[in-house]
Amino acid sequence: MRAGEARSAAKILGAQFHPSLVNDLEVFFDLKTLRRVAAVVREVKPTIVLTHPPQDYMEDHTNTCRLAVTAAFTHGMPNFKSVPSRPTYNEDVTLYHCMPHGLRDGLRRRVWPGAYANTSGVHQKKLKALVAHRSQQGWLDASQGMNSYLRAMEAMSLELGRMSKKFKYAEGWRRHLHLGFSAKEMDPLAEILGKNYLVNKTYERNLET
Repeated sequence: MRAGEARSAAKILGAQFHPSLVNDLEVFFDLKTLRRVAAVVREVKPTIVLTHPPQDYMEDHTNTCRLAVTAAFTHGMPNFKSVPSRPTYNEDVTLYHCMPHGLRDGLRRRVWPGAYANTSGVHQKKLKALVAHRSQQGWLDASQGMNSYLRAMEAMSLELGRMSKKFKYAEGWRRHLHLGFSAKEMDPLAEILGKNYLVNKTYERNLET
């Protein structure tokens, strides 16, 4: 996504825009990039991090996930230097991973969410923000058979809503292990979203087996 498109999408969503650190398909898990991502984390001081899935169909998505996880892990580590230098912070951080494209990992295995977030009330806003992502429309059509990335998002949101058996449109999220990020296990999205958040009890039970 070009910077102007990202700014437009952030404005629609009420989000703060941060310039890209690397170009498309140039996302690698290396020390230079990690130091720069760590600086952004320390500057923003998030207590919730929403990031990519650990496995996805594109390598730069999985590399982005690794960078986000490790940068968040260093949020309170003064011995790890960020570039530019930023002070650490000691608040608890909870990470959530979104669903991979197609709801499958790179080896075609089905991926189930740990929880569903109801997006029915903001679905049109999500579409509007995605419309700002114009520069890759033709490329996605030609290279990946996505005749409309808007319809692809619509279909995935509907499928996750169907899987939830409760919401019309939904997002799926998996919570990262809390060790090293927070003093205890917590689920802040559940507290924030309330009735618009549904834990996948089957997924949670499978974690114990």
